[in-house]
Amino acid sequence: MASLPSTRRGFLTLVGTAAPVIWLAALPRGAQAALPHLSVASNATAAALKYTEDASKAQAPRKTGQDCSNCQHFQGKAGQAYGPCALFPGFDVNAKGWCAGYAAKA
Repeated sequence: MASLPSTRRGFLTLVGTAAPVIWLAALPRGAQAALPHLSVASNATAAALKYTEDASKAQAPRKTGQDCSNCQHFQGKAGQAYGPCALFPGFDVNAKGWCAGYAAKA
């Protein structure tokens, strides 16, 4: 376990470093910068999972009615055009997209 700083300078360094991180974490999701949109061209995982921006153009094994907005991995809010996905951390996916990692919401 880390020990507390024993000097005033150490304490001020700790507070100065931690304060911006705590402030950013406290912001609501909408106030934080949007994540970059996922691209098959630049993301090997997206290519491997056959991600597509338009579910209607996805190839098998996609079934009718399957898209990111009703997948358990999609973390965006209802009605959002793009949102984060647990399968692609650090990226937003199209709510109308699809990938082979699709799993219906319970």
